[in-house]
Amino acid sequence: MGQHIKVYKANPEAERKYSPAEVSSTEVVPVCGNPNPARICTSIIERSNLSLRMGQRRWTRLTNAFGRKWENQWAAVTLWYTYYNFCRIHQSLRVTPAMEAGIADHQWRIEELLA
Repeated sequence: MGQHIKVYKANPEAERKYSPAEVSSTEVVPVCGNPNPARICTSIIERSNLSLRMGQRRWTRLTNAFGRKWENQWAAVTLWYTYYNFCRIHQSLRVTPAMEAGIADHQWRIEELLA
């Protein structure tokens, strides 16, 4: 596991709400284990964050479903990721991620997930 640190340039004249800042430098730092520095990037976690936000509207803060209690948030995230990995067939894999990883031998039903 590694960390990709990006340092952004300050641009006071073009300070707009939706325009991204220019990256001035990057640093790759191994955090745990012996990762390949060329493979450390932010795209994997950003995709995971996007999937979570799109799958659970409670993370957008723009709905009535926004949760305030930590226990409820944790339960919702745990349930959603378990469903995502064990119950949902992914289009690119044609199986669940758990089946692709060899953790599960079949697609879980919702009853199995909640048991």
